[in-house]
Amino acid sequence: MPNSVRTTLDHDHWQSRLDDLRAEHRVPGATLAVLKDGEIHEFASGILHRGTGVEATTDSVFQLGSIAKVYTASLVMGLAEEGRLDLDAPVVEVLPEFATVDPDATKTITARQLLSHTGGLTCDFIEDTGRGDDCLAKYVEAARGVALDCPPGTAASYSSVGYNVLGRIVEVLTGLTWDDALRARIVAPLGLTETMTLPEEALRFRVAMGHLGKDPEPTAAWDLLPRSAGPFGRVLATAGDVVRFARMLLDGTAADGARVLAEETVTAMRRREVEVPDKWTLGSDGWGLGLSTYDWNGVAGFGHNGSSIGQRSYLRVVPEAGFSFALLTNHGTTDRLYTALSRELLGELAGVRVPADFAPPPSPPSVDVAPFAGTYRREGVIITVTEKEGELHFVYEFADGLEGIAPSIEAELVPVAENVFAGMNSMFGDDWMPVLFTKLPDGTACCYTSMRVAPKIA
Repeated sequence: MPNSVRTTLDHDHWQSRLDDLRAEHRVPGATLAVLKDGEIHEFASGILHRGTGVEATTDSVFQLGSIAKVYTASLVMGLAEEGRLDLDAPVVEVLPEFATVDPDATKTITARQLLSHTGGLTCDFIEDTGRGDDCLAKYVEAARGVALDCPPGTAASYSSVGYNVLGRIVEVLTGLTWDDALRARIVAPLGLTETMTLPEEALRFRVAMGHLGKDPEPTAAWDLLPRSAGPFGRVLATAGDVVRFARMLLDGTAADGARVLAEETVTAMRRREVEVPDKWTLGSDGWGLGLSTYDWNGVAGFGHNGSSIGQRSYLRVVPEAGFSFALLTNHGTTDRLYTALSRELLGELAGVRVPADFAPPPSPPSVDVAPFAGTYRREGVIITVTEKEGELHFVYEFADGLEGIAPSIEAELVPVAENVFAGMNSMFGDDWMPVLFTKLPDGTACCYTSMRVAPKIA
């Protein structure tokens, strides 16, 4: 570790930095928890709701979005550790009703592939299957007709559908609903008294409201996800509880020493299973079993991001430093707050030198862009790329069950490398979004955005 690493945490300093950066980036409210030298330090800044003016406090509950996938992965890995699940066996051996539009693919997809986002299942399929305890079983049935992003094992394509299938596996093997299994096997053993999965459970807490827009206004709805979205996107918690959970991912134990997962299990979760071509969307170089993995100039780390309507969450862990932090916010475009604060936290408290932000070079390279023009399609999304006078115009439209959920996204693409481009649009938080053009092993051309594969169809 560099000598510049701070040996103690100055609470006043980090409270001031959170306050200043939150105000600078126009985020209504944020909470932060930091694990340093075995102690958890908690901070809060701003307000939970601009309409009511309720103050953000360290015991305020936020929506974690896709960080829920890490909780589901921990449940699955616990079952594998107990010998109740073979990660490399076909999912249909445990879940005979599981199916995809490709019968051959259905026979081969494994839990390991679903954990590492290499199963080929898509992401943007949301189905409200009711509030009953059978909602996940109904979701898996509804997903049978959803198109694959790519053949299993050929690429990493971020998949929420895959995590709902994993959630259903948890239910079948434990005899509990996913919500109850999470409480019994993770939440209770870790003493996470401010972690829950159902909206009505949040009513007894101070709860953050999402906000959108450059002059942030509260969203029209607090939450748009149905109960069936739980395993991929519905855990509610305080920042402190997220870090208490993350501390378990270091060695498998709770704060009191009680073992929740074997150390070998949590080590396997953060071991890279697959590299990803898009190393910028999350700043990660690959995926483990439920975790995004990082190589910060030679220092290994892991974590996850999450989004819900008008809220964003971030978790980062540096194992060799025993360091972790969780940042929870109630604005939908808070990446600049996260980027600035995380760079300081990781550098000063964990000795990590974070690579530069993604952006096109001052003098973009000359690239033959004509081959990249065309239409790309995956479930829920149509991407149209047109070429004019050597430049690419990018249009991202929501389709299928997501049609009308948000306006189309448009951007001019600036070359970064031969097949890597940057697009600027306010929907991305006024930051550069990476757009990659790749090919699957069978030669199928793809557009790779937001960690998702969209094959070329025209």
